[in-house]
Amino acid sequence: MGFIRPTSGCVWIVPRGIALEADWRFGRVGYVRLEPSLDADYPPPMRFYEYESKALFKKHGLPLPKGRVATSAEQARVIAREIGGPVVLKSQVLSGGRMKAGAVKFAESPDECPALYEHIMGVVVNGQKARSVLVEEKSPIVQEYFVSVTWDGRRKLPVVLFSDMGGIDIEEVAEKHPDHVSKTHFSTILPITPRIAKEAVGAVGVSGDDLNRLTPIVFELMGAFLDYDLTLAEINPLAKLKDGRFIVLDGHVDLEAEARGRHKKLVADLGIAEEETRQAREATPFEIAGRKVNEADHRGVAGNVVEFDGNLGLVIGAGGGSLTLFDAVRKHGGKPANYCEIGGNPSVKKACELTKLILSKPGVEKIAVMMNVVSNTRVDIVARGVIKGCIESGKDPAEVIAIFRIPGAWEEDGFAILKKYGVEYCDRSVSMYEAAGRAVAKTGKTGKTGKAGTTGNAGKAS
Repeated sequence: MGFIRPTSGCVWIVPRGIALEADWRFGRVGYVRLEPSLDADYPPPMRFYEYESKALFKKHGLPLPKGRVATSAEQARVIAREIGGPVVLKSQVLSGGRMKAGAVKFAESPDECPALYEHIMGVVVNGQKARSVLVEEKSPIVQEYFVSVTWDGRRKLPVVLFSDMGGIDIEEVAEKHPDHVSKTHFSTILPITPRIAKEAVGAVGVSGDDLNRLTPIVFELMGAFLDYDLTLAEINPLAKLKDGRFIVLDGHVDLEAEARGRHKKLVADLGIAEEETRQAREATPFEIAGRKVNEADHRGVAGNVVEFDGNLGLVIGAGGGSLTLFDAVRKHGGKPANYCEIGGNPSVKKACELTKLILSKPGVEKIAVMMNVVSNTRVDIVARGVIKGCIESGKDPAEVIAIFRIPGAWEEDGFAILKKYGVEYCDRSVSMYEAAGRAVAKTGKTGKTGKAGTTGNAGKAS
């Protein structure tokens, strides 16, 4: 389980559901690549459920269908009766693919809703079960549009993506009909104006009354993106109805994790609990525990924990190094048990507690402690913390630590501690990639790379 990125050492911020490889020729649409040195180590954004996204859109006056969330079969019937007509029932999960999974159903009468509610609550969508069911009026659609506001890390500007072919996968539209997708950047310093939104809509050939009606919707979405420090504000589909009105049928919002503290009122108004990280799914108990480890001590970072199903625990970090190392482990055929970030000179206790948490995860056979060359993180402190965590977990550091590769400040002292406990370590002459290979080799899973750990300066007690 966890969030999966392309194995390129880069993070891609794109509309929901798009997975791009590093060699994607994206000039036709300009999907956005964040530079690892600037953005790669940021925590993944917090994702909202559809009903929460629409609650935020409502604050900006966007047109929404009648409806609300049901948490029981009988409540679904009551809501449908209040709407007074055909309705659509939609699973509330933090993932796309609901329609394909059978988690979106239509009802002609309120009496059909309880059975449909029970069906939807039992459907698993990309590993997730529904938290609740959104019951909304069924709308008579003439045409569907797509609009998304996200962040272009290369241009260092937000960008509006607009298409007059909504309701389907936007990557499919981009590949087969690139002239139906526009890309319009705007400033975060200068005031935004409806003119920018009009350019985005008009660029795909929309004109006349439709252009005038769509422009304020796109403009308000841009405003919401800036007002709430979002990384994604998406409407798909934005539908034109038979009577000429436009309405938001589905919406998705991602909030920058670092900005959560600035928007406590919004988070509270939406009923989002403090422990919910919302990384495209519900946080696991392991991830919640990782967040508590990081928050318990203000010194340094030892958190941003994401759970996976592998057998090699990772204590990794340093200036984009965590992403590079995670990818390197996978490239060598290893199976990470987790992703995390450590740096900024965390205390011994913080490194210890993170180590204990990772070792407590079922299935973890060994851990790899690896970072880039550090300057503001003391090697000896991390070494003390990790070894202390192993001992307090009832493990022999020499057996459970597959490799320790953290060169930099106070490394001689750190290496002396590791040598005392018989832990294999290596200095900066061993690349991060090779260190990852050595760690994978210790788990007996070397993948395509063959035998690892045969070169470079390393130390181990005899």
